[in-house]
Amino acid sequence: MSNEALPAKEQLPYWAELVSRELAPLTLSSANVAGFPARASVLSLGSVRVAAFDSPPAHLRRTWADIRRSDPGTYQLTFVSGTSLWISQRRQDSGLVLGDMVLFDVSHPFEGAVPDQGRHTQVVIMQLPRELLPLPPDKVHRLLAQPLSARTGMGAILARFMTTLDAYGPDCDPRELSRLGVMALDLAGACLAQHLGAYDDLPVETRQQAMLDRVNAFIDHNLSDPELRPADIAAHHHISVRSLHTLFQQQGETVAASIRRRRLERCHTDLTDPRQRRRSISAIAARWGFVRPADFSRAFRGAYGVTPRELRQAALCSQPDTRNGLR
Repeated sequence: MSNEALPAKEQLPYWAELVSRELAPLTLSSANVAGFPARASVLSLGSVRVAAFDSPPAHLRRTWADIRRSDPGTYQLTFVSGTSLWISQRRQDSGLVLGDMVLFDVSHPFEGAVPDQGRHTQVVIMQLPRELLPLPPDKVHRLLAQPLSARTGMGAILARFMTTLDAYGPDCDPRELSRLGVMALDLAGACLAQHLGAYDDLPVETRQQAMLDRVNAFIDHNLSDPELRPADIAAHHHISVRSLHTLFQQQGETVAASIRRRRLERCHTDLTDPRQRRRSISAIAARWGFVRPADFSRAFRGAYGVTPRELRQAALCSQPDTRNGLR
């Protein structure tokens, strides 16, 4: 959704109405006099929604009168990039937040703003139904309008999950989106519990899913290491190898099979990428942890039914040649 095609004087009213509809009724104002060009996207994950907004500096305010008009009963977990913003709620103030997250509750009045620094702000907001989050409201309220780190641990995993959803979620089918909604609740619950020091208060299933997400993120980050083994993964996360294998039963594949599948997927992507045409097949294989070219070729053919060379030739032949202006 975008208001950029509208006349400048109509852009802010349109955007204010859109934000009130997608988040909750509120008042939005801006000092920008040359228009208010902005964009948004919204993705439904069943009970969870993810909204991405890109807009100029603005001030927003939600009052008790707004709450009486409509109260969706959600927490809004917001990852902030572009330029900083601040949120104030229940006598708590976040200060300027940039590159981290901040939480607010639409069932209570709040105020927030993006200081006018001449740049747009980008936020990704995960809307979490209060009754589905596996933490008591009195504990969650301690985190309202407080900066929550998105740079390490569960916070970093959750922030990356949120931004990835905005980029790739529209490609998923409804069943996949519903499963992602369950994952979103588990990750958000684990992240907030970590900040509260209340991780043990989470249901066992939530803790297991959060651990599985952490392990998967670790594997993705270390696929290039040919020595990546289940024992190393388990040791890094302070769990036993047996516990690691139990976690992966939820995914329907072994740890080793999961590592191999992801490595092959990365190789498949590189082999079909015209920007990688000058990189040798063996170099691509080594980049993703395959030390022996023969083993890689055998595994690749078993997974995709063609050799790496056959796939690359087919992919390059199907792509237009833009060198020297040719198409």
